[in-house]
Amino acid sequence: MYKEIPVLESLLTIRHKLSALKKDRDSYPKPDLIVDLYHDTEQQVELITAIRANQVWETSTRNRLNDVLDDVMSLLSLFFLSMGRNRESPAVYAQLVTVERYLDQLSQMGIYTDSILLEIRSRLADIESIVFADSSSSNVSPCFLDLLKKKLTRCKTLLENLLSTIHEVSPALKPIHDELVSLRHDLAAVASRPSGFKAQDIRPFQIKLRQIDNARSELVMPDDRIPKGQALIVGLLEQLYEETHDLIASTDNISESLLPIADRLKEIKGQLERLALTHRWTLRETDLYTFQLQLQEIEKLRCKGKFRDAQSNAPDGQVLINFLLRGCYRLMSKMLSENVPVAEALMPVHNQLSTLRRCLVEVRKWGKPDSPRELYPYQMKLNSIDKLRQDGVFYDEEGNIPEGQAICIALLNECYDILHELLSSIDD
Repeated sequence: MYKEIPVLESLLTIRHKLSALKKDRDSYPKPDLIVDLYHDTEQQVELITAIRANQVWETSTRNRLNDVLDDVMSLLSLFFLSMGRNRESPAVYAQLVTVERYLDQLSQMGIYTDSILLEIRSRLADIESIVFADSSSSNVSPCFLDLLKKKLTRCKTLLENLLSTIHEVSPALKPIHDELVSLRHDLAAVASRPSGFKAQDIRPFQIKLRQIDNARSELVMPDDRIPKGQALIVGLLEQLYEETHDLIASTDNISESLLPIADRLKEIKGQLERLALTHRWTLRETDLYTFQLQLQEIEKLRCKGKFRDAQSNAPDGQVLINFLLRGCYRLMSKMLSENVPVAEALMPVHNQLSTLRRCLVEVRKWGKPDSPRELYPYQMKLNSIDKLRQDGVFYDEEGNIPEGQAICIALLNECYDILHELLSSIDD
């Protein structure tokens, strides 16, 4: 619609500014600048809400404007996380998008455990508390909150649908269901090996599936009733049989049309796995936006739920692609959930204090030191961190007070307490 053109142009300008800030690795993002861009986005959201009569996310009205709005809201969300403002509504959008896609992948693949789903439910409950806490605040636009609530509702609906299928499994079939899920997890690990896999790596899974199938067939309830959830178990077994066959076929001759996608996903997953190990030290939250975009581009290649070749056929290797996609979303979801409300500028201090605390806890765990000399390095490090404060506050390079002061000072005080306790034990 021609009425949307000015809104699209404004959002493109905002996205360009946010992208430029994301690429700047030499300085930390200025909170005032990010907040100004957020308020500019709020105004555009209010305009498009009025133009579309509150139907911003409706599939029938989706166009390029929606894609740009998604990009802007995702970037803003990651910037709010990088500033340590995790408990504010703008920060939750990237988490909602990642959870939604993760749930979509779980739904498509059909195998999941209650522990995975309950962990996601807990995260959504936390996000919901943040969004609804801001509902009574005048600092967040009702239109912006409405977009977040609709995305949250979509995630909750997907989650409840998955939970309902798990609750349908009777206690008698629960061990078989859990075993199938565990088998699927191991199968995904083999399929996702960076070095690849061979047919003989998959065949033991087929043998195990036949054993599970036989055990299920022999299971009879005392009154000869069919256990509740039998259809779900049979469906999972058939799906796993099909997936093992597909993986074996892909080892012999994975389609040339899917090979570039599989290689790209392996590369992305490898990068995310490395980040998952070191993200507390090296990750800038906005880095995840690049991975998010790459995964979106890959998912857009689907047609009717499948990746297809030039002749519109669904070639071998679909399962491998789905395993890799799911693994990428799981890693991104994990990193976002582990984010601490500390600004990037203060993160080096937080990381040093966290490491120092772990070291002191280990020292305490193994008994008192032989002499105060053993604690001298910890005292020196703690003093050097404490000297970074001015009037009890940690400042950034530009003299601003970054978010996360309370967390860092609490860690600092805890380190001093443990150190004092250890020194006292030596004196005693």
